[in-house]
Amino acid sequence: MILGILALFVGGMHIMDFFVKGRTVSLSIPNSAKPGIYARVRKIVTAEHLWGAIIGASVLAVLVNMIELLCTAGLPALYTQILALQDLPQWQNYAYLVLYNIAYMFDDSLMVAVVVITLGRRKLQEHQGRWLKLVSGLVIVVLGLLLLLKPNWLV
Repeated sequence: MILGILALFVGGMHIMDFFVKGRTVSLSIPNSAKPGIYARVRKIVTAEHLWGAIIGASVLAVLVNMIELLCTAGLPALYTQILALQDLPQWQNYAYLVLYNIAYMFDDSLMVAVVVITLGRRKLQEHQGRWLKLVSGLVIVVLGLLLLLKPNWLV
């Protein structure tokens, strides 16, 4: 029940951020942090030494993930809660977690490939990012409502 309420809150914040961008609390990377992140990315991209670039990219990834933890924690938390409701044997729980991780890594790998291929040609515009945030917010709210009102539908 707590996770369903949390999902409604997080999803609601994503939806609200679409409509009132910048005028309320948001789970987005703060504008004040973006210039520093972009500067670090430029430094990594132009690094002369491969190991320096790899270490820099790794450190930057950890820092960005710490900032975006609230943005990205919702779906894994919902997934594990839905999985817990299934009362499956332990090996099946682990199998579904592995499946989730494979899908998550595939999604991330696909996004990285798209960025690398299109790097310099086209950037994700702010309005496109806002639409993505709206869609993710709606998905999280629907899952939260299902957890609260009809958890048996998730079986």
